Amino acid sequence: MAKPGLDGHDRGIKVLAAAYRDAGMEVIYLGLRQTPEMIVSAALQEDADVIALSSMNNAHMTIFPNVFTLMQEKGMKDVLLTGGGIIPKKDRQSLSEIGVGILFGPGTPVQETIDYISGWVAENRR
Repeated sequence: MAKPGLDGHDRGIKVLAAAYRDAGMEVIYLGLRQTPEMIVSAALQEDADVIALSSMNNAHMTIFPNVFTLMQEKGMKDVLLTGGGIIPKKDRQSLSEIGVGILFGPGTPVQETIDYISGWVAENRR
């Protein structure tokens, strides 16, 4: 889990990280101001099943495609890229079309995100 770019709004991602941990997931929160390269490098080193990004600063149409491209270049085709934040529906659709997973908005029940990630991992990983 990471907060890419200059986004400093980290309360939500910290709540989610704790909820995912409590649901039995191994969680690594990289913190604020992460670059796409830092995020993908950490995911490779940790053999992550999922990369989850939080974007509250309107950089989602740059950050998500950049992370996704790096993932493809590194052969991470069996890793889910998901996340959430303030992302308009048309942008969520555009990101989905390039291969980004479901992106969740404010107010989404935490269990809904846990169910999505758990289901994706059960269906798509080794």
